[in-house]
Amino acid sequence: MSPSSATMTPEQATWFHDTVERLIANVETVLIGKTFVVRLAFTALLSDGHLLLEDVPGTGKTSLARAVAQTVSGTSSRIQFTPDLLPGDITGVSIYDQRSGEFEFHPGPVFANIVLADEINRASPKTQAALLEVMEEGRVTVDGVPHPVDAPFLVIATQNPIEQAGTYRLPEAQLDRFLIKASIGYPDHAATLRILDGAGVKAHELEVPAIASTQVVRELVRLARTVHVDASITDYVSRLVDATRSAPEVRLGASVRGALALVRSAKTYAAASGRHYVVPDDVKALAEGVLAHRLVLDPEAEFEGVSATSIIAQVLIETPPPSERAGI
Repeated sequence: MSPSSATMTPEQATWFHDTVERLIANVETVLIGKTFVVRLAFTALLSDGHLLLEDVPGTGKTSLARAVAQTVSGTSSRIQFTPDLLPGDITGVSIYDQRSGEFEFHPGPVFANIVLADEINRASPKTQAALLEVMEEGRVTVDGVPHPVDAPFLVIATQNPIEQAGTYRLPEAQLDRFLIKASIGYPDHAATLRILDGAGVKAHELEVPAIASTQVVRELVRLARTVHVDASITDYVSRLVDATRSAPEVRLGASVRGALALVRSAKTYAAASGRHYVVPDDVKALAEGVLAHRLVLDPEAEFEGVSATSIIAQVLIETPPPSERAGI
């Protein structure tokens, strides 16, 4: 077995867990009381995926993106999506240099380690599609020339679930590209008091120390891929995905990409928990975040108040997990 395909060792799992816990604790000094959301953000980052946050304004989406970037010694950028935003405003453009007589590429804000795509559904479908290529392929093609982005690369996109006027709904094909969809939500009473204690500091002035280098993050990404997944776990994921397709309220269930995303993120989640193998609880913890946004519900079911999250919750109840614990 080659080193690249070797299974993660218990010692590597312990190091992975300790490192990720320090990363999460560092970001939590800014995003107080939101451990699970921060964990999901790092799960997306270390699984080579992207995060979609559907939340009302003022819940800390920008602070989360900035804190993650600072924690991993990376660069960050914020793109405010508007109806008049053009693809070149995101990816960059080629400008003719009269002195050299050649076109020179000027990179756009997408060339950062952590990119906050704020209110992504306010931009036109053409502009959304420009972001889709770099999310999927890790590169931007301008005038036929590919320009790769640096690793690690994470897009944190946001959309407001309340205000829909003047927005373009994200097509299912693009929603499917987001590894995880989550919501930060309002802090509880205790967390709100801690936030108010620091009311004299503006959000953009908050700084957190770097905990790991981008090279360490790339090593974490590599290691996450080596986590062992038992055949019983892949069978469980397959049965969960099949159940979303056969649910009577669902018009379009989770795709194969959704099943792959659930396995990939479960491997990272397991390693972050200090294990070198995936257990059913890893899959259960991530099922809603990874699968719910990939479902297309029947319009009549939506009208009756059925939600994708309730479908996933029901599927988890009705689909029995493996009876034996997975291991090496």
